[in-house]
Amino acid sequence: MSMMIKDVPKSERPRERMLREGAQYLSNQELIALILGSGTKEESVIHLSGRVLQHFDGLKLLKEASVKELQDIKGIGEAKAVQLKAAMELGKRIQQFSIEDRYTIRSPEDVANYMMEEMRHLTQEHFVCLYLNTKNHVMHKQTIFIGSLNASIVHPREVFKEAFRYSAASIVCLHNHPSGDASPSHEDMEVTKRLVECGRMLGIDVLDHVIIGDHKFCSLKEKGYL
Repeated sequence: MSMMIKDVPKSERPRERMLREGAQYLSNQELIALILGSGTKEESVIHLSGRVLQHFDGLKLLKEASVKELQDIKGIGEAKAVQLKAAMELGKRIQQFSIEDRYTIRSPEDVANYMMEEMRHLTQEHFVCLYLNTKNHVMHKQTIFIGSLNASIVHPREVFKEAFRYSAASIVCLHNHPSGDASPSHEDMEVTKRLVECGRMLGIDVLDHVIIGDHKFCSLKEKGYL
């Protein structure tokens, strides 16, 4: 009889190791064990996941396995087979995701074109950040807060927390003026200055702060405030 998961020291179990060290440090066998969730009465989930890998000679054949082929393995019923197939399909779709599909920011006009229709009709001020990779592709968009722009409210911690989360190389900030006038206020300039300074210390460039009006915009970079 194989060692059961309860016999493995808690600190060495896949779930605990993933939470402590991160998914990237787990073996293929441990990751499959997490997807399967449980073994059988006779076999631990670790041992079962090892047999799955052995049966398909590693991940290469496993990623193409059908639900029926997965069920041919003793201990893999329909539910576990479906879980594995779903995980493999998701991985395949992520791999096929084309970076060219991401929007690229090369200028303030690109920023305005990307966000104008979403922001120009808003009745309250929304402060939004676009998080870019090293090729200036937009990886993530986040509304940081809603309300009147104030340097004490727009805390750099909230802005850069998302940057670290997505490993962003740079940030573009935006906010709208419900009046439709995109002219920057003194507060807009103060907020921009504070974020740029914080970005320099953290090694994350704040490329621009774009104010969205009604079919008009203002780039604080072009105005010389960055």
